[in-house]
Amino acid sequence: MKSFFEGKGAKKEIPLFLLEIIRKYFRLEVVGTENLPKKGRFLVVPNHSGVTALDAMMVGNEILRAIKVVPRILAHPLWFVGPNIRILAKRMGLEEADKGAGQRLLKEGHCVMIFPEGAAGNFKPTAERYHLQEFRRGFVRMAMATKAPIVPVVVIGAEETNINLSSISLTKMLKGTIIPIPLNVLPLPAKWKIIFLPKISMSKYSAKDAANSELVHKIAEDVRQLIQARINEELEKREFIYFPPATTRKRAAKAGVEKKKRAPKVQKL
Repeated sequence: MKSFFEGKGAKKEIPLFLLEIIRKYFRLEVVGTENLPKKGRFLVVPNHSGVTALDAMMVGNEILRAIKVVPRILAHPLWFVGPNIRILAKRMGLEEADKGAGQRLLKEGHCVMIFPEGAAGNFKPTAERYHLQEFRRGFVRMAMATKAPIVPVVVIGAEETNINLSSISLTKMLKGTIIPIPLNVLPLPAKWKIIFLPKISMSKYSAKDAANSELVHKIAEDVRQLIQARINEELEKREFIYFPPATTRKRAAKAGVEKKKRAPKVQKL
């Protein structure tokens, strides 16, 4: 496979070598790929930020690298406002975010990625970074109806990749669309970390449970709090955003030299 979006309903649009360059640019660290189901349907639920779709692309690429599965991404309505953009979105394997599309893809056995914060999370001002917005409940109903497990995902770094000053709401004009006001177009070299948390089984639920609004809301909030707690934990131990300070680099270099000095000598035969 030479590109990310390859398979039924998707054509080759993003070469994998380009994604490898992006991984190195962000010095990406990935944790928890063992939590991804090796087969069958499942729902991937990350926090959303950074204005662009880089977080979706990066998380999707790590799923492909880990288990050789291309996730289908439920995308923002802006990807489908015009015929040309819609064609591009379809060629990239995107589906307009709605419960019907998600359930259909899960029933077909796909891995589906959805961002429950939606545009409110992706386009929030950078001043509010890492404060998760309310989760929409559609992903819980999808999981209940199809018994698909939920894999929560934490993304650190996207918030600082594109600085968003503010946003403009066009709710009345374009069905709830929010337009961001980014400071930069080219991504800044923030260090990224993607963490796949343990999956949440939904096998005990059914489509009937999806009608229980109180239960659905509780599960959605539990998932949000789970992701928020891990984000807070990661931020506490985060040493830098873009580049390590000179003292850290010196310590790392010194540790490397000392390690070489302590290495046992191997006698020649």
